[in-house]
Order: sequence, then structure tokens, then C-alpha cells
Amino acid sequence: MLQLAHMAPVAVSLAALAAAMMPARVEAAERPTVVLVHGAWADGSSWNKIIPLLRAKGLTVVAAQDPLSSLEDDVASVERTIARQPGPVLLVGHSWGGAVITQAGGDPKVVGLVYVAAMAPDKGVSFGATAADYPTPGPAAAVPDAGGWLLIPPEAFAENFAQDLPKDEALLLAAGQGASKGSMFGEPLTVASWTSKPSWYVIATHDRMIDPNLQAIMAKKIKATTISVSSSHVPMLSHPREVADLIEKAADALAK
Repeated sequence: MLQLAHMAPVAVSLAALAAAMMPARVEAAERPTVVLVHGAWADGSSWNKIIPLLRAKGLTVVAAQDPLSSLEDDVASVERTIARQPGPVLLVGHSWGGAVITQAGGDPKVVGLVYVAAMAPDKGVSFGATAADYPTPGPAAAVPDAGGWLLIPPEAFAENFAQDLPKDEALLLAAGQGASKGSMFGEPLTVASWTSKPSWYVIATHDRMIDPNLQAIMAKKIKATTISVSSSHVPMLSHPREVADLIEKAADALAK
């Protein structure tokens, strides 16, 4: 019995050593809050397939609702969302939302940026100017009303915005699309936060809204950690697991 008593502390020490050598799991509290920013002709429901996946990974997630009335208004909306979070924030932007997070990412609480088939303009450059040399059929189908608000007709939306989703789902998105003020696409950014914040990018290789070649050029320019998915303009809806996995990797990389 005496011999066993002497061995007990050794066994405890070995167990403690083994535990110390186990890879530590990144706890949700250590990772930034994920703030999701939708694009033009959309709203926060764009992220409905992503939110439960990220929550299942232990992440805190908030989807902003932007007015799509101007760059300034949308950035202000995201800044209010950032201000409500208790700690660091990882911004995730889709499409037009990429321009918004590029500007809003100058906030000191923002620790990283994830672009999902999104625009990443430079300082002094607008969304429209960035895309000018890479025309695509989707934006050309948008129709303005008397006030300059743009909507994409349902059939054109299903064909160019979400062509890899079931037709009924694409038409549902078209029915709920957010009208977008045409003038906002010409507003130049005053901040390009990707110059100082780490970035990640999801390239949608069958995108008919933002040219996939332009996406690849932007991802390289901002030195983003990049994945490519065989997707329309909405990889967060057609390939949600791949998108959620990249967001989780970004959050893990930014954990404190």
C-alpha cells in the first residue's frame, strides 16, 4: 500500500502533463463577435443559413440591417451595431456589404474582415468605379424607380443573383430584396481598412453580379486568406458550410 501511495502523486503529475499537452479549444468568449453585413438587393435574412452554423460553433453572431440608401447611411448602421457589442468584432460583408465593411472596419473594435463575393474598394474609389472594367449581367438588369431606387425583376434576379438555388427559393429572395439607391454605388470610400486589418475572402466562381476574376484580383490585392466555391452570387445560401467554416477560421485566428 505504501508503494501505491508513493505512485499516486506521480500518476496525478502525468495526468496533468498530458492535459497540458492537449490542444486547447478556442472558447467562444475568447473570439470576436461576428457582425454580418448584407449586400444590395438583400437584407439580413441573407445570412439565415449561416447564423445557426456559426452559433453551433460557439460564436456570437449579429446580422446588421442596412437601409441601402447611401454608403454613409449603411456604414453608420454597421457602426451602431459594432458599438453595441461588448468586445472585438469580426466584420463579414457580402457584395455591396464589402464596401461597407471596408469603410466601417476602421473602427478600433474591428479586428478582421471577411469578404463573401464582395467588393473591396481602395480608399478614394467607389464600388462602381472598382467594377467598371468588369461588367456583369446582373446589375445591368436593375430597374430604377422615379426616386432612383433600384430593384432587379424577379426572373432576372433568379437568373443572375441566385441561379444555383432552387427557383422557388431564388424568387422568394427576389420578392424580399431590399431596394438599393443607385447613387450609393458612386460614393468613394474614405477608409480602406483592409490595409491594416487581416482579411479573408470567399470567391464565387459562377457569380453574375461581381465578376469572379475581379474577386480574385481583389482577394490578392488585400492579401486575403482565400477559398473558392462553385457558386452564384450567394455562396452563403448555396454553400453555407464552406462559408461558415472560413468565418470560424477567421474568428479562431483572431482569438485573444
